[in-house]
Amino acid sequence: MAGGPCCGPLLTALLAAWLMAAAATEGQEQAALPAEQSRVQPMTASNWTLVMEGEWMLKFYAPWCPSCQQTDSEWETFAKNGETLQISVGKIDVIQEPGLSGRFFVTTLPAFFHAKDGIFRRYRGPGIFEDLQNYILEKKWQSVEPLTGWKSPASLTMSGMAGLFSISGKIWHLHNYFTVTLGIPAWCSYVFFVIATLVFGLFMGLILVIISECFCVPLPRNLSEHSEQDQRPKETHGTEQLQEAEEEKDDSNEEENKDSLVDDEEEKEDFGDEDEAEEEEEEDSPVGGVDEERSNASDQGLLKGDNVPKEEAEPEEPGDVLEKPHSDDTGVAEDSLRQRKSQHANKGS
Repeated sequence: MAGGPCCGPLLTALLAAWLMAAAATEGQEQAALPAEQSRVQPMTASNWTLVMEGEWMLKFYAPWCPSCQQTDSEWETFAKNGETLQISVGKIDVIQEPGLSGRFFVTTLPAFFHAKDGIFRRYRGPGIFEDLQNYILEKKWQSVEPLTGWKSPASLTMSGMAGLFSISGKIWHLHNYFTVTLGIPAWCSYVFFVIATLVFGLFMGLILVIISECFCVPLPRNLSEHSEQDQRPKETHGTEQLQEAEEEKDDSNEEENKDSLVDDEEEKEDFGDEDEAEEEEEEDSPVGGVDEERSNASDQGLLKGDNVPKEEAEPEEPGDVLEKPHSDDTGVAEDSLRQRKSQHANKGS
């Protein structure tokens, strides 16, 4: 009974030591176990050509992007099932790899792409595991138009775009180094980049001038003089031909004018002949009319002579009978001739 109280604290101390040792060994075993490796393969400018073979799904993200962080777990789950789906899964950090973001022309985050034997398509789904799985199993990517022509990441234009994006990324990192690490004001950094751009432009212009001087060989003076002399006769010959053509045109125009004048004169002569013929006919017509009137008058006089007494039937003087109708007919004929002459004169003018 005397040893009971002493054994109690000893047993509790031993039990606590055993528990501490067990916890330590368990922690060591957990630390010794390797962490679960991610099945998502990081893509860089050096290994991005792997996507040109086989089937791939790519994700462009940025560490500061909230929507990119929301799809990280879904993307990891999709990558774990990549073996059953027979597809490789990769991701690209646009901050670390600006050249690849320019090659794929990424303007929004997160951005997803499907690649099948070097043919790229843009995936515009929500980025959930179920939708990604159905996109591969049901081959929904076949209904999406592929990136062809200059939009393809393997094209020459997109390679140039990748170079521009990589240069812009380096400039951005340099600006952060000036402003954050060294503590230089932002306006000083901007002035530096402006001066550097001007100097670089002048340097590139000088290089282009040197290349043009080296490859574009100038012609000797003798050849240049001969070429100028050859060009002068050609120019003079061309001017002479133009002058001759103009002279021919003028001659042809003059001949046409002459012909038109001759035609006008002939028409006028024809009209004159017609007028003369008409005048002759009109001159003949009054005489015939007078004769006919005389014959009619004589007939009427004979008829009256039979019925009327001799005193009343005595004719008047022949001069009076003939002069009146003759004067009236001649006046009418003259008026008609004048009217016709005035009409022909108006036509000729």
